[in-house]
Amino acid sequence: MARRVLVVDDEKLIRWSLTERLKKEGFETVEAGDGAAATAAFGANPLDLVLLDMKLPDTDGLSLLKQFQAASPDTPVIIITAYSSVDTAVEAMKQGAYDYLTKPFNMDELTITVRRAIEATSLRQQASGRLKEAKERYGLQNLIGTSKRMNEIAGLVRKVARSEASTVLLRGESGTGKDVIARAIHYESLRADKPFMNITCTALPDTLLESELFGHEKGAFTDAKMQKKGLFEMAEGGSVFLDEIGDMSPNLQAKLLRVLEEKSFRRVGGTQDIKVDVRVIAATNRDLEKAIQDRAFREDLYYRLNIIPIVLPPLRERREDIAPLADHFVRHYNREFKRGFKGVTREGVSKLASYEWPGNIRELRNVMERACLLASGDEVQADDLLLGRGTYSPTAAAEEKAAFRLPPNGLVLEEVEKDFVRQALDRTGGNQTRAAELLGISRDQLRYRMEKHGIPGRVASS
Repeated sequence: MARRVLVVDDEKLIRWSLTERLKKEGFETVEAGDGAAATAAFGANPLDLVLLDMKLPDTDGLSLLKQFQAASPDTPVIIITAYSSVDTAVEAMKQGAYDYLTKPFNMDELTITVRRAIEATSLRQQASGRLKEAKERYGLQNLIGTSKRMNEIAGLVRKVARSEASTVLLRGESGTGKDVIARAIHYESLRADKPFMNITCTALPDTLLESELFGHEKGAFTDAKMQKKGLFEMAEGGSVFLDEIGDMSPNLQAKLLRVLEEKSFRRVGGTQDIKVDVRVIAATNRDLEKAIQDRAFREDLYYRLNIIPIVLPPLRERREDIAPLADHFVRHYNREFKRGFKGVTREGVSKLASYEWPGNIRELRNVMERACLLASGDEVQADDLLLGRGTYSPTAAAEEKAAFRLPPNGLVLEEVEKDFVRQALDRTGGNQTRAAELLGISRDQLRYRMEKHGIPGRVASS
């Protein structure tokens, strides 16, 4: 659909020349010769851009600019002015105009400026839409539960998110939702429009984890064929979520402590300090106090991280939240599997509430996913809910972690990563947001890996 531009100028010849050029470039145009006509046209037409003369017979451009911005802040305005009035045009830009052009103007320059303004606005609107979607998906409303403890946690998360706190420590058993809390802290904060980068500290060997966190310089080690930015650098202005921080090696603990204290780091093989502004959200299910006694965790890092601790209770200690969580998962899997369950029967809720949930919310989610896949009828019945060893056990959890076994002759880790990125993009039809979710990483991290491996923006199955 053609973009529509409102041309406001009291000189008929200028309006004609502008509209003719814009029409040749594929734009639709609306004309106005004074402020009253411009106001009427602005209110009657959906517009993509306004070309606004500063001097009009019944008003001035600055007054119209304020009026247009109040009515539609996302519509860019380009000021048209005589050379002698450049100071006024600069003032208009301070008040929100996108740019200004002086008479007599070059038509090629005008066309480029118009296209650039519309493109910039479109990109900003897309980014705003993605941010709104992310806030809806990861914001505080996703902390399901009505128990006193969860209400307290929600209140604390809201305060922490909007504070200047640079570190947050999340503690709790595996499966209690620490990753959900971490995202809520980010997307409820003023950092929400900046990257959220996450990594599990046990997912990579020590040397690779250091490179992922801090990046490396070309030639820093054998396979370092080019410079690479790390998570801290890519998260500038945003948040870094370090899951299972209690398992980080002492060597990396020392380097992390430097980042927290000095707000700077060096890439592997680098000699230059890189300043960074990020919020670090760390999470662990380990007893850090015991780890300190065992000399497995640095005491100074513990105190630096533990300024604002948030302790998540196990599901068995907030049983009143089990039914709301079950209903939440039913609604979720209704959408995903195109089912139509009204909810869980009273007997089913009673069965869920009486179970101990060693795997916490993660286990409950698995139970509800299986039930929604296999159940029949319009409600999930008690018999549809398979509890206990059928869904979770420490042994099963350990086997799950080892689901991808190392071949006898080894493998090239970079090729495995490239293959999984391609598979995720294939499965989602090139949708990067959904592909990132399948891989358990952020969209920014996915894009970084796509660029690293030379994978195009849209990947089709071969």
